[in-house]
Amino acid sequence: MQFLLVTQYYWPEPFLIHSLVEHLVKQGNGVTVLTGKPNYPDGNVFPGYQQQGLQEEDYKGLARVARVPLRPRNGGGGKNLLLNYLSFITSGLRYFPGLVKGQHFDVILVFAPSPITSAIPAIWLKWLKGTHLAIWVQDLWPESLGATGFVRSPLLRRVVGWLVRGIYACTDTLLIQSRAFHEPVARYANREKIVYYPNAFALSGTESSDADPLPPELAEVLDNSFCAVFAGNLGTAQSIETLVKAAVHLQKHPQCKLVLVGSGCMLDWAKARKAELGLDNLILAGRYPMSMMPQIFARAGALIVNLRGDEIFSYTVPSKLQAYLAAGRPIIAALNGEGARIVLEAGAGTACPAEDAVAMAHSIQSMAELTPGERDRMGAAGKDYFLQHFEITAQAKRLVDILDRRMANNQRSGN
Repeated sequence: MQFLLVTQYYWPEPFLIHSLVEHLVKQGNGVTVLTGKPNYPDGNVFPGYQQQGLQEEDYKGLARVARVPLRPRNGGGGKNLLLNYLSFITSGLRYFPGLVKGQHFDVILVFAPSPITSAIPAIWLKWLKGTHLAIWVQDLWPESLGATGFVRSPLLRRVVGWLVRGIYACTDTLLIQSRAFHEPVARYANREKIVYYPNAFALSGTESSDADPLPPELAEVLDNSFCAVFAGNLGTAQSIETLVKAAVHLQKHPQCKLVLVGSGCMLDWAKARKAELGLDNLILAGRYPMSMMPQIFARAGALIVNLRGDEIFSYTVPSKLQAYLAAGRPIIAALNGEGARIVLEAGAGTACPAEDAVAMAHSIQSMAELTPGERDRMGAAGKDYFLQHFEITAQAKRLVDILDRRMANNQRSGN
């Protein structure tokens, strides 16, 4: 199958879509990627790339990647994000058709974390090429806009809802990353288009390597304390405030430390609070490449997945959860809904309510009091669950099967 992948985010940005591309190609499919200039999450264009102009590269000898001009996120905030989103739409509409002129594709696949508007250039390509369009829905719009505070006006959210309805109407297949997404997506789309297709992760990505050793100071903390590790974007949706408050409650348990690995718009706030409150047990480790994460996970006493308590986030399965399960370490799910359900169903750890810092601190303390054998059994159960549900080799094959069936059904129905 020949895929045209449209995504605002791609390697070296820390998203799992590039791993799916690798497995699709290795299984005999072809993939061309249309994307922007990498700048997530810090908001600065990565070294080796320029904000202006077109750039092309060969991703690991597997896929052609064409990048269009993109206004970076800069320091975040509503205005910067809006301009970032709009720049991808305008550059995509202008440049994408010429970049794939004369080429045939069986499917246009949109990888769609926020913003869903990144699908607009793909709709234009669908009309130009008469190609099946599938959107892999990672975030619920317009609901997530209100939950993150990005759009406060009910009228504006209603307008965005009309836009979402129009995008979904132009789409042939809607892949949803969480079973709980079905009803919210169905408010804006034909139910027959909706197919559950969860995020996946490569087991090889969990193998620890000493090729790039951790900084000694971080390795020492991980090796000599019980460390609950949060890895990923430090943004508004992740309720970083709850992590900081939990660190305050854990001060009376000096063997427990909270290690935050990553960056994002809340990092400076977290640094300021750490200094203000004197939180020696809160380690802000910064961002590390994906290749180094297995070393950090392997040394963690537990891995924390954390979201705000808004109803919208109870539908979401954070993409880091699959990586946590694959790592074989116990998980503390400080969130509501589908993500917590998976952790408990897998027997991979414990769960506590979202935005409850006292409950989070208690969960970390309780996990620290377990024997290493008890924690290892939780981790092993999580890894088994991962292999059954989220392993990327099987999931790449399943994606092709889903799209083959969807295209055949559309042909029979005359769509």
